[in-house]
Amino acid sequence: MNPLLLIPGTSPQDRGAVVDAFAQARAAAAAPDPIGAALAAADAWAGDLPLPGSSATALRWSALAAIGAADLTVARAAEPHLDARAILAEALTGGAGSPNPASPSPTGIDVDAGTAARWAVYAAEAPGLRVEAAQGADGAWSLTGTKPWCSLADRASAALITAAYPDGRRGLFAVDLGQPGVTVGDASAWQPHGLAAITTAEVRLDSAPALPVGGPGWYLERPGFAWGGVGVAAIWYGGAVAIAERAFRHFSGREPDQVAALHAGRLDLVLRAARAALGEAAAAADTPADDGSEARGTWALRARSAVAQAADEVIALADHAMGPAPLALDREHLTRVSDLRLYVRQHHAERDVAALGRALIAARRDPAATTGSTGADAPRAAADGQRAEAGGR
Repeated sequence: MNPLLLIPGTSPQDRGAVVDAFAQARAAAAAPDPIGAALAAADAWAGDLPLPGSSATALRWSALAAIGAADLTVARAAEPHLDARAILAEALTGGAGSPNPASPSPTGIDVDAGTAARWAVYAAEAPGLRVEAAQGADGAWSLTGTKPWCSLADRASAALITAAYPDGRRGLFAVDLGQPGVTVGDASAWQPHGLAAITTAEVRLDSAPALPVGGPGWYLERPGFAWGGVGVAAIWYGGAVAIAERAFRHFSGREPDQVAALHAGRLDLVLRAARAALGEAAAAADTPADDGSEARGTWALRARSAVAQAADEVIALADHAMGPAPLALDREHLTRVSDLRLYVRQHHAERDVAALGRALIAARRDPAATTGSTGADAPRAAADGQRAEAGGR
């Protein structure tokens, strides 16, 4: 079975969609402008892939895994657009109180999920940097402040940006990045060893017109917040699968000894466990929130932590199994290892595992308080980190 398919019994049509996503990502990676090609592909994927929680979440995450296996830079460029489109769809269909998409937007952006804008999501926080929302006498909103860790701000045309409402609650706003009042900072300080093409800089906002999306508090409280973070983990998983496949090609080129057999077995076990965690989370995403299951945030923390741990272990196992030669002579493998090592650091390692533990302990103490809920409070610090590190979002 294709290891990128997260659940057994996938239909031929769905298998074909995953294979197509892989091929399209490979084509984007080979284009003269891989970032531009990735953003163009992302718009098509956003229209083709099911939304999280729409009864086909496993297909969405399998496709994301396939894109990650094909090329992590393409995946990293495309994923924020896919996430933003899913957020907009959730806001417009989930009773979040967003304006009618047919109404004029103060930013000139049509927030309908069908827009062709190249979207980003900027929700990172950093000490000393803050974005505040203000409402004018005419009822229109604007944003002022500096948002850190804004990836591909020079390529995106619009962004969903978190900011503080006047009462301190966190909100989400749609912003036209090409309008006056928006300045993209210098990205020269961004000197990554991996994901080198994903430029990252600060975005400065000076009374920039913005459109509220979902109302105060909605961004963190909505069901899709947890599942968006697991979608990123599916990409990590795809990258780990590709690294493991390179190791298996190495094994097949010679008669394996006991150590090679050990490495092969451990790679299989590690990836199977990560794949199972993603599959379980996909099933939870498609299950009604009031069915007595665990909080969505708990499922997300578990899946992300399982995949992050697997990615770290796969990189180490591949290094041990193959030695230095692929890291020195195989540019595609070296690039993939460097990209995944940086990308997976969006996970906060032990801190996120501790957040999972706190959520599990809290659920044992008071099951009614967390069952079926978003579960945002217990893992919120870790959840915020989904948007904060390794180039932000």
